[in-house]
Parts: sequence; C-alpha cells; structure tokens
Amino acid sequence: MEKVWNLKPQGELNDIKHLSAALNVNMVITNLLVQRGIKTFSEAKAFFRPRLSDLHDPFLMKDMEKAVERLDKAIENQEKVLIYGDYDVDGTTSVAMMYLFLKDHLKNIDFYIPDRYTEGYGISPRSIEYAAEENVSLIIVLDCGIKAVEKINYARQKGLDFIICDHHNPGDTIPDAVAVLDPKRPDCPYPYKELSGCGVGFKLLQAYTQRKNLPTDRLYNLLDLVVVSIASDIVPISGENRVLAYYGLKKLNKEPGMGLQTIINYSGLTAGDITISDIVFKIGPRLNASGRIEHGKKSVQILVSLDEDSSDALGGEIDSFNEIRKTLDRDITQDALDMIENNPELKNRNSTVIYNRDWHKGVVGIVASRLTEFYYRPTVVLTESNGLATGSARSVKDFDLYEAIGSCSDLLESYGGHMYAAGLTMKIENISEFSRRFEEIVTRSLDGQPQVQSIDIDTKLALHEITPRFFRILRQFEPFGPHNQMPVFITEDVLDAGTSRLVGKNSEHLKLDLVEPDDSSAVFAGIAFNMSEKLPVIKSGMPFDICYSVAINEFRGKSNLQLYIRDIRTKDI
Repeated sequence: MEKVWNLKPQGELNDIKHLSAALNVNMVITNLLVQRGIKTFSEAKAFFRPRLSDLHDPFLMKDMEKAVERLDKAIENQEKVLIYGDYDVDGTTSVAMMYLFLKDHLKNIDFYIPDRYTEGYGISPRSIEYAAEENVSLIIVLDCGIKAVEKINYARQKGLDFIICDHHNPGDTIPDAVAVLDPKRPDCPYPYKELSGCGVGFKLLQAYTQRKNLPTDRLYNLLDLVVVSIASDIVPISGENRVLAYYGLKKLNKEPGMGLQTIINYSGLTAGDITISDIVFKIGPRLNASGRIEHGKKSVQILVSLDEDSSDALGGEIDSFNEIRKTLDRDITQDALDMIENNPELKNRNSTVIYNRDWHKGVVGIVASRLTEFYYRPTVVLTESNGLATGSARSVKDFDLYEAIGSCSDLLESYGGHMYAAGLTMKIENISEFSRRFEEIVTRSLDGQPQVQSIDIDTKLALHEITPRFFRILRQFEPFGPHNQMPVFITEDVLDAGTSRLVGKNSEHLKLDLVEPDDSSAVFAGIAFNMSEKLPVIKSGMPFDICYSVAINEFRGKSNLQLYIRDIRTKDI
C-alpha cells in the first residue's frame, strides 16, 4: 500500500534562530523543539532534564483527599485490604506497585486479578463475593472501575468500601465509591489527563507519602513498574508521563525489581539499553501473555517476587505462555486474513468486523491490530465467550473508535476503551446489525476520501548533517512514544553507493549504503524492512528520496549510526 508523506508544519524561523543561539545547537534540532511547543531556554531545559519536582500536586485530583483519608484509616486500623486490577500490563503493574508499597504498612493485604475468560474485564461479581467472604473492608481498584456503577452499589450493600483509580473515560454516572480518582472525570481539575492506570495509582501513593511525611525513596523505587505501564498502554509520553517515564527508565536500566529483571533476562534485553520500544515489543507482551493464556495473577506474582528461584520459575512459565501466544497470534491472524481475502464483500469494505466462535479470546486484540496494519481501516475482531460475542477493536489515525462503538451501544452488552482501542461484548445475533452500522459510521466519516496510511515527517535533513553530536542531542529527546515520537526526516536525491543489497531469511529486507550526489565518500548505512521490491529502482543509478529515523545499530559488539528507513519514494523515470 502506497503511503502519503505528510511533512509537518515547520516552526517559526525567528523562534528557531533564537533557540538555536541560546542552546548552541543547529536549527534542525531547534525546529524539532519548536514543533513540540518548546521556544525558550528554560522550556528546553525542562524538556531535556525532567525533574520529579515537576510532578503535579496529587491533591489537585478530584477525590484525592477522600482517598488518602480512607487509606490512612485502613492502615491505622489494620483493616483487610484487597488490591484489584485488570489482567493487562497496566492493571498488573498497578496492582504490583500498590501491593509492594502497602505491604509494609498493612499486615492483611492481598491482590485479585479477574480471570479473563470466566469473569471478564472490570470488577466482577465473583470478586465482590470473594471479598465479602474474606472479610475485606477496603478494595483499591486500579485500571478499571470507572463504569462499575451497579457493581459498586451491590458491593456497598455488603459493607465493602472502594477507592477507584482509573484513567478511562467515565459514563454518565460516576460510581458511588468512597473515592473515584480519574483525571478524565468531567469534574476533575487535575491538569494532566493522560496518566496510565498505574500512573493514577502512583498519584494516590504520592499523596499518601506527602500527607504522612514519608521518605520518597520507597515511592520512587517503584517507577520501573510505572514506565512499563506507560509504554505498554500506549499513553502519551508528554507532560507528567514524560517525567515518570524518564525516571522509570533510569530505574529499569539501573536497578529493576527482581521480577522485572527476570522478564528482562527472558526477553534477551540488556539492562542499561532498554527503551520504551523494548518495553512495548518485548517486556509488555510477556507480562500480557499470562492473562491471555492462563491467568494474569502470574504476572503480579512475578512482579512482587523477592525470591530469585521463584521469580525465575515464574519467568519460565510466562515465557512459555508468550510462545503459545505467538503461535495463536500467527495462526488466527492468517485465519482472519484468509476469511477476508476469500470474501469480496468483506475485502472491499471500509471497515472490518469479523467473528469466529473458536478464536482464542486472549489474542483477538493482537489480531485486530495486525488486520488494522494490513488493511488500514477500523477493525473489530470477535469470538465467543460465555455465550456472547466478545472482542477487541483497533482504529486508524483520526478515527474515534470509542465514539463510533458508542453510537452502537444499543446493540452492546458492554464496551470501553479509548479513541484508538476498545473492547466490546454483544449478543451473537447482534453481530450482523453491528457490522452494518459500524460500516455506515466509518464510511460516513470518510466523506468519499479513501483511507490512506500516512507517515508524519518532522523536517528535511541532509545526510552530512547526521553527525555524532547531532545524534547525541537527538537521543536527549527520549523517551519516545505517543506525542513525542522518534523524529522522522526526509532526505531527497540520495544515491546507492553501489553496495546496497537484499538481506533477511527470504531476502525480504534492503540493506542500503547511501551517498549524497555531491559527496560519494561519506557512506550512510540504512535498513529498509520488507522493501525488497525497491531494489531494482535503487540499483538503477537514479536518485530517490527517503524518509527515516536515526538510531544506533548494535551488531557483534560494534555500534554504528543507522538510518531506519520508513519509506522510499522513487523519482519518475
């Protein structure tokens, strides 16, 4: 599929020049800063050198005073407290963080992760019965609960108090819990709205630490869990999340908790070089795998483990779950692709809604992501669970999936999520009508324009400007992620140095050696994954344009700068 190259608006020239002089860096760097809204020396300093003191006052969050008061009461009276969270990475890291902090203050503390298959997402009736039977008096809910109005009412009848720490969009009614912490509440004045579920839980612990004048070391020691949640839940790495992620990565790379160290070892990563991308593609999927294949509590167990032998044993289990997950992912994705390709009506739609009762519920979200990448259109993948059709949805740029699904809420038993990802459940007989209405909504949003994948490009760059100093400064833009993506550049009219070639098991990738027309002595290495079809034009001797990011390539103990090619645009011949 051809991609559109979208060059972002460039910063104001005067702003770029003034900042370039103030920082003593070239104008390509300062243009990147101005594009991010950074125009002064002090703003640049705050960006490049985040400080934990930049974190907002947690008591700005609606209900924080009530939450701290109730938590303090539970600790003073040594009540029995249950930490409850979702089975994904954000939920399990949240529960592990809260448990590790509070276990030093509470003798009677336990955690609960619902079973994905028998209980489903959110606060389950079974968990309420369990808490009542175990004489729990306070439940701290993390990464879910904002829509559990009826369940909270039922739990209150059983004498259970709840503190909800969520970051999802609320419904029309806020649950009647002791405290509901969610920066997305319409009545919440908290200045930063994009915290992860673990981030909201962190703010509760920050507030408690402040109120009790406790040392901050214990709290900040848990930031490795917070950054894993931020990366895995794909929340914006801006504002407060940038500060939390910056220091979380420092902790993860220098002295991760024992469980995370075990996961790092099984992931084949080296502490010291772990990035947000490594969390997204290697650490997060392993922590997610236990909830997908067996039970999410295994992820919490390893994250709170303080015994090396048990941690390693759990790590081996979780790694085997991940291998099973990968096999299911591959097989079901191929199944889904075949279903679409063999059905002209499905193939030619503007959206994808597919259902197979036998698909594994734990991987339908991954499959939805794969199909969205392949066809570049909003996608819903459903399977059967407990007699209902349930599944996951993924979106494309600028299409509000959550709103579209909400427009079909009369057909749904439940739904939740964000603009780009959601979960939903419906009666099986409603699938056909949901599919028809969802297609109508997507088609209407297109207004006759085809869905085309675009690459957002920051600015133009000459290859000779890519120096070691330039890259050192570029790395200070990290951690990269949503709202602070790794910069993407255009270089026009580059040439093959004569040694570009196909690589990979099936010769599917391009290993490029590139030069500029006026200087063939400086050769720049590049890698273009799955672009083997571009080789004949590149070898033709004609100039072509590239868009790319700059990164370090580690190979056999050697490091060198490499261009990670996002796309190649050939000239008309």
